[in-house]
Amino acid sequence: MDLTEYRSLQIERERIANLMDLVRRGRSVLDVGARDGHVSRMLLDRFDSVTALDLGKPVVSHERITCVQGDVTNLEFPPDTFDVVLCAEVLEHISPDQLPRACQELMRVAKLCVVIGVPFKQDIRVGRTTCSNCGGKNPPWGHVNTFHQAKLEELFAGYEIEAVTFVGENREHTNEVSAVLMNWAGNPYGTYSQEEPCVVCGRWLGMPRPMGMQEKVLAKLGVWIQRFCSLWQSIHPNWVHLRIVKKGGGACADRLNTRIL
Repeated sequence: MDLTEYRSLQIERERIANLMDLVRRGRSVLDVGARDGHVSRMLLDRFDSVTALDLGKPVVSHERITCVQGDVTNLEFPPDTFDVVLCAEVLEHISPDQLPRACQELMRVAKLCVVIGVPFKQDIRVGRTTCSNCGGKNPPWGHVNTFHQAKLEELFAGYEIEAVTFVGENREHTNEVSAVLMNWAGNPYGTYSQEEPCVVCGRWLGMPRPMGMQEKVLAKLGVWIQRFCSLWQSIHPNWVHLRIVKKGGGACADRLNTRIL
């Protein structure tokens, strides 16, 4: 995926701007899932020091940015290390059994508050892929988690969700029949441009195999059913962004009167 082209899209600019609106100024911030440091550089306007963390050590050249290799499920920092922790486009990739631990780790290392961003009510059957190496079925973009009100409240139980905002619109939806048909067809229209590896074997997904006549018929039926399901699906936001505060961290920001749908 061409990140420069993607970041030029209006919806992506809106997503980043909305996250920045939730982040207040401070001395230190941890950017979890920093990738190439695009957001880390933006945070320099608000913080004296920025720590950019990802599974592979980011390469960002700036005297006030410290690059660290790390895992959100086991952050190697003492409690209350950073005034603010930002974690966007990360939690949807975490193994479901490790997700609660990741959320607790984010809160542990934050002194004041945590800002997170995740897809909202995403149907992860839409855009599935089939790995060319092991044949495993993969959710789009490696998103193994979906998020809604009850799940978010459960993950951050014991903390105050101080602000909630939404970005974008989405009505993509399907059902089990369409998903099975697309699986039989080899999931030819999935997100094969993704960087995320196969969730089954850990290797690059490759490209979908060429379709025969039977696969083409199955894929066409699957697409029709998916489009029909989407027509009846109510529109919901693409992303939900939250600011969660710790006890004594209420000064992190003025309270916003928003709510989770």
